[in-house]
Amino acid sequence: MAVLHLSFVILRPSLAGDQMDIIEIREYLPHRYPFLLVDRVVELIEGESIVAYKNITANEEVFNGHFPQTPVFPGVMIIEAMAQASGVLGFKTMGKKPQDGSIYLFAGVDKVRFKRQVVPGDRLTLKSKVVSEKRGIWKFECEALVDGDLAASATILCADRKV
Repeated sequence: MAVLHLSFVILRPSLAGDQMDIIEIREYLPHRYPFLLVDRVVELIEGESIVAYKNITANEEVFNGHFPQTPVFPGVMIIEAMAQASGVLGFKTMGKKPQDGSIYLFAGVDKVRFKRQVVPGDRLTLKSKVVSEKRGIWKFECEALVDGDLAASATILCADRKV
């Protein structure tokens, strides 16, 4: 009787140099499920800007309590998603990772506006641009969009601190 031996190689899809998959994102953000709110980075220009996205699915934990009959992704979580995308941009720009003993803390949010609801099935596109950096405090102008329509915008402050 012949024995058949099979071996498999799991390949990750190749991404362009300015893109990041969830495995690489997890190297730059300390967040984990259910609070990791960036699924993919599609464009990153260090020191300038980032475009990322979060797929909003019906099985998000938050929908168990945030209007189960009419699920709406909470505005505070949209702000957090914009802050996480900004954190990836900041960490990449500084050449740091959380494992290096650095953490990027949410320091403030200004000029928040919500323009449309975000619901299951939406892809929330996260855009962030560096406005300034002084003594470890970074300022970002952020937008969250669905199908090109503005869902939310804010100015976000993040602080780079040692753990």
